[in-house]
Amino acid sequence: MIDPVTRFRYPEAWSSLCLSDEDRKLVEDGRAVLTSSGRALRRGFTTGTTAAAACMAAIMSLGGREVRSVDVRLACGLTFPVEVTARDGTASCFKYSGDYPSDATAGIEFRSRFIEFRDQTILDVGTGIGRWDRDTPRYAKGSPAISGTAMECILEAISTACLSHCKKGALVSLQAVNGEVIARNTLNGRIGVMGGISVLGSTGLVEPWDDHLGQDSVDRAQRAERAVITTGRIGLRYARLQYPDQEVILVGAKMKQVLDSRGDGLTLFGLPALIIKFIEPSVLVGSGYRTVEELVGSEHGARVVRSSIEKFKSMYPGHGIALIDRTGRVLGASA
Repeated sequence: MIDPVTRFRYPEAWSSLCLSDEDRKLVEDGRAVLTSSGRALRRGFTTGTTAAAACMAAIMSLGGREVRSVDVRLACGLTFPVEVTARDGTASCFKYSGDYPSDATAGIEFRSRFIEFRDQTILDVGTGIGRWDRDTPRYAKGSPAISGTAMECILEAISTACLSHCKKGALVSLQAVNGEVIARNTLNGRIGVMGGISVLGSTGLVEPWDDHLGQDSVDRAQRAERAVITTGRIGLRYARLQYPDQEVILVGAKMKQVLDSRGDGLTLFGLPALIIKFIEPSVLVGSGYRTVEELVGSEHGARVVRSSIEKFKSMYPGHGIALIDRTGRVLGASA
């Protein structure tokens, strides 16, 4: 079996232990991931997917139609049905988090309301969705905390719904119910997102990493002759392009556990945020920056990258490291 989201080919030993036809179908469709025990863990939907479904349903429900589900095309390219409640231009969608028990935004409700058709699509972002309290490398002060991929998903969902009414675009409002309260359980305040949650989703799906990633990633790293370990989806994508002859393993924040599992043969690859904080936990102290992304994007960025790479080499002399930006460009790497 191949995961259609990550393109990872599951070992036959794993798939042979999955005896449920229903679970196998979920894995083959990308709705679940398969673990080494044969257990299938369900993926959930991101805040971006949930918001897109609410906006789409609001338009689809015009004319007195009751809508219970909409098909949303996710950032990963797959299309999945998402449960909603919508009628007469108003919609609600609750975030489904799958088998991810630690999801801080699990169950949050997004509400959307159709306002009017227009020649272009406009999203009116309301309460519960945070805004940036300063300019950052990617976002302007005061702009809503909606990632680029999440916004694309939302706008595409609105446009698709408009086409069903033979219209080009629409003005649609969106809010996250109790988003300001829920955001207190996230890291938004530390990174400068105030007044609500962030709307995110690089693939559109929430991974159940808490349940299975740790031990499986260690086992895979120990078995591989050489392997690349990475922290997230962007790293996973570019690692497969840059290291086509090596196994690529998504480890999330469990870098130390995997690196400590063997003395050599691994390459730590990915965006700087988690990796540099792992290497130098106090890197932001006294820097004047709130996030590693801002620090690396500043005039001090090149120095910070070089320093982190040298420190990593002293910590793990048998392993390699490469840091990239969001386009896959290598910012620095060990020799």
